[in-house]
Amino acid sequence: MDPDRLIRIVLADDHTLFRNGLKLLLLNNSDMQVVGEASDGNELLALLTKVPCDVVLMDIEMPGLNGFDATQIIAKQYPHTRVISLSMYGEEEYYYRMIEAGARGFLLKSSEINEVSEAIRRVAKGETYFSSEILYNVVKNIQTVVSKVDNALIHLSQREKEVLELICRGMSNQEIADQLFISKRTVEKHRANLLAKTNTKNTAQLVMFAVENKLIE
Repeated sequence: MDPDRLIRIVLADDHTLFRNGLKLLLLNNSDMQVVGEASDGNELLALLTKVPCDVVLMDIEMPGLNGFDATQIIAKQYPHTRVISLSMYGEEEYYYRMIEAGARGFLLKSSEINEVSEAIRRVAKGETYFSSEILYNVVKNIQTVVSKVDNALIHLSQREKEVLELICRGMSNQEIADQLFISKRTVEKHRANLLAKTNTKNTAQLVMFAVENKLIE
């Protein structure tokens, strides 16, 4: 994405009041622009055929086409448009389904606007962003989302363990690089190795796998 171009955002939520409030708050960000709104998945998909978009803030439960199905379609038809899922507190059971559908971020609707803005910026750059509160609740309640394995079968170097711990804290590749005094490219290689060794597909699965299998403290 061109760093000099505004991040184009579409808001998809069936509550007009929530959309209006979020739009007003996002106006304070000089690097962002709300280019469209939709009240359901079908309206959203119709909008995306006309309006280029970088990030969709997606409600999960909408009438007609819901957030799960809309996210799956966007992931296939608009691979450069990234979805951040918005959920109410207590809807953590939807987390894994939205990640599988293709969401690149997950936020509570009660999140502070600064966190929403940070999530948008990271996801627009191709990174992921998951609310630490949601991750905690998901991991705390997780039972069978990932299979436990024999830890002896997974051999992580000390550096990989350090990178994994920082990933689980929600840090970006650049933040991890700064923390460990290594290059961002080196962090990316470690992250790829961790995904391969744990047979996980993305950061969300990696975090859940690491906690469930006690790969980190």
